[in-house]
Amino acid sequence: MKRINDHVSVSPQIRPEDVKAIKDLGFVAIINNRPDGESPDQPENAAIEQAAHDAGLAYHFIPLGRDGVSSGMIEQTREVLEGSTGPVFCFCRSGTRSTTLWALSQAGKAPASEIISAAAHAGYDMSHLLGHLSQ
Repeated sequence: MKRINDHVSVSPQIRPEDVKAIKDLGFVAIINNRPDGESPDQPENAAIEQAAHDAGLAYHFIPLGRDGVSSGMIEQTREVLEGSTGPVFCFCRSGTRSTTLWALSQAGKAPASEIISAAAHAGYDMSHLLGHLSQ
């Protein structure tokens, strides 16, 4: 897990059995940015969603696949982050897609340099998004 800021952390793929530990760390919501079926060893979204509901966590499926980012995904991410009462845990295969959606959801809310710096501090290079983040 890599912390972007006090409100958002990102991670590579999780498993249903990881959800309790996520809750124990103080997270109130999980965003899954990985489409089902990318890898044969990947747990299904439904299994992780059930574990999240069993643990009392909000759960959101915003898959970012080969078709790329859409404005709807960015808006959904923004709504989840703004509507959460505590820290949000986002995951995909490596954390990059989750960081990308977080960064794009922050465009216009924070200077592009701050968004890129927060992502870089967590180990993700979002400098290629500068033009989008500066709008």
